[in-house]
Amino acid sequence: MACKSTQSCPMNGGNGKYSYTRNSSIQRWGVEASKALIREAVWEKLDINFSNLFNIADLGCSVGPNTFIAVDNIIESVKLKYPSSPDPSSGSTEFQVFFNDLPSNDFNTLLQGLPRDREYAASIVPGSFLGRLFPQSSLHFIHSSYTLHWLSKVPKELLDKNSPAWNKGRIFYASAPNEVVQAYSAQFAEDMVSFLNARAQELVHGGLMVLIIPSLPADISPSECPLIAVMDLLGDSLIGMARMGLIAEAKVDSFNFPKYYPTQHELETLIGKNGCFSIARIEPLVQSTAHARDLNIQMFISHTRAAWEGLIKMHFGSYIVNELFDRFMKKVLNFSPLISKHSSKQITEVFVLLKRNSN
Repeated sequence: MACKSTQSCPMNGGNGKYSYTRNSSIQRWGVEASKALIREAVWEKLDINFSNLFNIADLGCSVGPNTFIAVDNIIESVKLKYPSSPDPSSGSTEFQVFFNDLPSNDFNTLLQGLPRDREYAASIVPGSFLGRLFPQSSLHFIHSSYTLHWLSKVPKELLDKNSPAWNKGRIFYASAPNEVVQAYSAQFAEDMVSFLNARAQELVHGGLMVLIIPSLPADISPSECPLIAVMDLLGDSLIGMARMGLIAEAKVDSFNFPKYYPTQHELETLIGKNGCFSIARIEPLVQSTAHARDLNIQMFISHTRAAWEGLIKMHFGSYIVNELFDRFMKKVLNFSPLISKHSSKQITEVFVLLKRNSN
């Protein structure tokens, strides 16, 4: 596998050609598309008492700039609902924003990108969001986008030669047996349970949490979804390099991507079982015809490398990266479903609005 856990494999830092800073416009689309939904959520659903300090956390913030766009929108939405502090004796409302990601995240780049005209005090909170990060009932609004589909670790069954979920010859679950898919699904469920349990303790009663989660459309198998199926091409690229003796075959067999795209039904079920949140809204974000993600092959490769390079380096070493992505690009160029802009089988970004129950 790439890592026994993903705790040391964040997005590419810095501002280089394959940095997340320069290759996160696809994720920015989701952040921008959710702006109006967040404004509506704050106006209609936010129902809390606070003095003059409003606490916001963005979990899995990476290095920017998308996190700043999300935070600014949340603050403007709260200011619209509460032009002055709910407590007249406390003065005007002030904002504290907590930026969270893994300890190995490039927080220096994040801090350098902080807007100079920001209207909030900024704090860094390193650590996994699958556990507690904040004091009891200390947050009023939580935001997390494009994070929860990353698993905390590769399911152990995928590396067990005696398991029906042994994933030899594959690096993902696109064309894998159902046992492999179920192992991925179970690990996602375990992570989601941990995430929701921690947030239930940190979010005040009546507080809101917004999640944007890339998800598999209903009634579509993983092999039918281009963004999942394309991973087989990366696996083929690795196998080809192993056959040439550039990497060990055993290294390929022990490599699996710790990533899972849940269905909306899976999300609803897990949230319902938790019992601490009510689902105020859950729906796919709608792409505009003009935007349609403007996805092209070069953009896809650059964004993919920004997200996956750390995992690949950790497992195989940095020396294979350039050749691997060159091989991958050649294969992707012949994979036309990937850039079909209006396919109903593409991954959808599901907008989830949760409100902390008072019980």
